[in-house]
Amino acid sequence: MSLALLGRQLITSSWCRRWSSLQHMSRKFICSSHQTCSSILLTTNQCGQLPSRYAIGSLLQAQSFHCSSLRPKKRQPDEPPPRELDLLRYDMRDLKKAPKPALYLGFSGLIPFVSAPLLMAISEAYVPEVAYAQVVYGASIVSFLGGARWGFALPESSPAKPDWLNLANSVVPSLIAWLALLFSHNIIQSGMIVIIGLGVSLHYDLALLPTYPSWFKALRTILTTVAFFSLLGTLVIKGFFPEKRYFTD
Repeated sequence: MSLALLGRQLITSSWCRRWSSLQHMSRKFICSSHQTCSSILLTTNQCGQLPSRYAIGSLLQAQSFHCSSLRPKKRQPDEPPPRELDLLRYDMRDLKKAPKPALYLGFSGLIPFVSAPLLMAISEAYVPEVAYAQVVYGASIVSFLGGARWGFALPESSPAKPDWLNLANSVVPSLIAWLALLFSHNIIQSGMIVIIGLGVSLHYDLALLPTYPSWFKALRTILTTVAFFSLLGTLVIKGFFPEKRYFTD
């Protein structure tokens, strides 16, 4: 009986020495994992109490747990960089994000532009008073666009700073509108100057001040395009239809 007990103790001590060496190696790989370290401590406390066959089973479970904890995680796919916005393509889809008052007031502001050539085309006559009213309204819109740029650069939180570039470009549309009214005796020259003023203002808003909201750029592009063709239609009507005055000199 004493020999059997001695042999069993020798076997148990041999397994404990092997287990402690394996445990020391596993600590180097799992020191960053709190759960893994706690499993080592739990197995260490039970080493002296469990028989050798249970110690082997716990060793295999610990090794499988350590291996699974060291598996590399799948790398998440990188998000594509945001698409750079250009002058024409990017903002048309953002028009639906525009505030309702801006949409309604913006499109209603096209009524004086569109109604002038439409009225003259229906009456089949060129009316100088109507054409002059359209050009004056266009000049006021050009001046308004310059003032909007000035106001956008004034707040402290605005991305556009009130420097020479922004404020000087804000004054240019007003000067163009004033020049258009100087040539009001010639509707063709006055209308062409207003068209140039609308184009310059659109160029400033799209290219030189990219910090405008995307929906505003979309709205500006549509409104300027409609105003351009309306003024062009008035100039074409002047060349093809007879003149008819409603007010005498």
